[in-house]
Amino acid sequence: MRRRIPIRGVRRTTPLACALALLAAAPVIAQSGGGAPSGGSARVLTRDVDGRISVRATRITGSIRVDGRLDEAAYRQVPPITDFIQMEPAEGAPTTEKTEAWILFDDRNIYIACRCWDEHPERIVANDLRRDSGNQSQHDHFAVGFDTFYDGRNGFQFGVTAAGGLRDGTITDERLNADWNGVHDAKSSRFDRGWIAEIAVPFKTLRYTPGRQQTWHIQLRRLIRSKNEMTYITPVSPTWGIRGMSQFSLAATLVDLETPPVALNLEVKPYALSRVVTDLLRRPMVRNHLDPDAGVDVKYGLTKGLTADLTYNTDFAQVEADEAQVNLTRFGLSFPEKREFFLEGQGIFQFGSGGAGDVPSADVPTIFYSRRIGLSGARAVPVIAGGRVTGRAGLWSVGALTMETDDDVAAAAAQTNFTVLRLRRDILRRSMLGGIFTRRSVSMTAPGANTVWGLDAKFAFYQNVYFSGYAAQSKTEGQRETDGSYRTQFSYTADRYGLALDRLVVGEHFNPEVGFLRRENFRRNFAQTRFSPRPTNHRQVRKVTSQLSFDYITNNHNFLESRELQGLFAVDFHNGDGISAQYSRLLEFLPAPFLVSRGVSIPAGGYQFDNVLATYTAGAQRRVSGSSALEIGSFYDGDKTTATFRGRVEVTPQLGVEPNVSVNWIELPQGRFTTTIVGGRAFFTMTPQMFAAALVQYGSSNASLSTNLRFRWEYQPGSELFVVYSEGRSTFPPRGTELENRGLAVKINRLFRF
Repeated sequence: MRRRIPIRGVRRTTPLACALALLAAAPVIAQSGGGAPSGGSARVLTRDVDGRISVRATRITGSIRVDGRLDEAAYRQVPPITDFIQMEPAEGAPTTEKTEAWILFDDRNIYIACRCWDEHPERIVANDLRRDSGNQSQHDHFAVGFDTFYDGRNGFQFGVTAAGGLRDGTITDERLNADWNGVHDAKSSRFDRGWIAEIAVPFKTLRYTPGRQQTWHIQLRRLIRSKNEMTYITPVSPTWGIRGMSQFSLAATLVDLETPPVALNLEVKPYALSRVVTDLLRRPMVRNHLDPDAGVDVKYGLTKGLTADLTYNTDFAQVEADEAQVNLTRFGLSFPEKREFFLEGQGIFQFGSGGAGDVPSADVPTIFYSRRIGLSGARAVPVIAGGRVTGRAGLWSVGALTMETDDDVAAAAAQTNFTVLRLRRDILRRSMLGGIFTRRSVSMTAPGANTVWGLDAKFAFYQNVYFSGYAAQSKTEGQRETDGSYRTQFSYTADRYGLALDRLVVGEHFNPEVGFLRRENFRRNFAQTRFSPRPTNHRQVRKVTSQLSFDYITNNHNFLESRELQGLFAVDFHNGDGISAQYSRLLEFLPAPFLVSRGVSIPAGGYQFDNVLATYTAGAQRRVSGSSALEIGSFYDGDKTTATFRGRVEVTPQLGVEPNVSVNWIELPQGRFTTTIVGGRAFFTMTPQMFAAALVQYGSSNASLSTNLRFRWEYQPGSELFVVYSEGRSTFPPRGTELENRGLAVKINRLFRF
């Protein structure tokens, strides 16, 4: 029998009073198509004999003002959803704090609202207002996920924190892409026993199957950070944690939803830009050059599931600068995509890796790496125009992209066309088959074009068993060599036990030039086991993890290049803190010398070294949160000590500082040196739609000091004003700093929806 949770301060209402209140307000609620009358006494959440959960959406005829107050009549007439279930700390138990939620809709929007009670409202963690802040998942928040195609694996997610910060994203193959920005509105407010939130999502923002009557999957989540308690409306295993929202196969079914009649579904977003640029590294040099510009993005719904995007004279002046990274290896670095045009539908283009059950590895080739387009090294290359089609058509996921970039002497780039085609077909309940084709019209290594084609598959059984793999081949015109790459992997991802096996091969001449290849010509075998019990009735410890992995890499002639044995022990506490200790024993063979720092080169040969890494993570409820780490050990034929800190310092809910410090002290027979990255972000958020941010960072390896200042104001949903100032200086001169580049850009765009 379910245990009743007493809620202090909540007034009890008699059944007769409830019935009279509903009857008195009945005219505001409309009849839903095909279901029980919305506003009757029927529950909005029901369970069938097999335990499957359905949630009933309610049509309203009155207006909803999104202000985080819940003072409209609909919230008094429609019974709330209250059956929230703990995922952590007590899996399957009712929530310890009452949560009420509503799902309403009209002819324009679907509305999600919540009233989150809390016996200790002073403990609510609400100290970040920024839109899409990664910290929001660590704060008190409420989120909704919609699987609009009812396929159990793809959809949309929207969330709001107790402070009012917004976050949204798309879910592809059970994996969240939080970089997508959909047009919607949300507000939150506080009351004496908790907090309230409202979210309004226009149907035009979503993609779904044709037809007025809709059946979707829906999941609701609340995080109570002071207790580190996470609750959903369906049972979700602690295996998934915050990712439980992406597991639509575990979600409830949303019924009685009606979408608006078919409209034009056209969006036009022109922009105007004024920019002043100084670049002293360019030849010829540019000083205070005024560069006005304009362009346009167009989005058109081909069907309810497929969307075409067209862009002309694309500009990314508003994008934040990349964060500096330390690289003490002989391999290249990759950086995340931040440009809006490439973020939507990003998950569809993933090939051979990613998604639930994936065994992550930096060595897995990225067949489509969007930063190859419009960037050459650290320099921007003009984008003339491009187009993209993404979305769903029945059981198929479709991604097609073509972009034309201009020549640029300073970046040593020729005019180039980039083409990517991606198809995925759903099979079984959560499995898929797919293929990809990429083409770069001007190869980086030969006069002709470079092409890559491949097939991939993923099979998911039960909730925790995965088999996946891919096979791909590349061809460059003007070169005889063709070569391929393939991967097979197995993973078991239960909460208490885990097992992963991975086999990856990259041929000697495999060359994906629209992708990213960190390591060439190798074979990798990897195995990992995990045991992670949850102590029962322990007041401090929530979870203990022991993990052992073995990584073995040779070249394609079976000559050993890298071998690593790694052991990890970690403890997660109920309050959100965590500690871990990791031991690594490595063997590395260098086929050729490489320059690890200015004037210091590591000779070719074999090296064996050991490292110990200790990490402490402070939970988001603390004024200073984040991770601190200390690593001590050998480094090739010398020693290395590394200290890092990455976190957040709360000044006020509007003002926050996120420092990032990484220092490596290295002693080698060839020389002694220190590599340092010191940086930090500072944010001042006036409203969730308006903020100012500063990113300042110093890197000793290239003696650079960079500054990036950004102001963003979303003056109406989907329309923005940006003011961006950036500056790069060299600190190599013995005195002071020397200017290398500087830029000031003002950009405004306006969204028109038809």
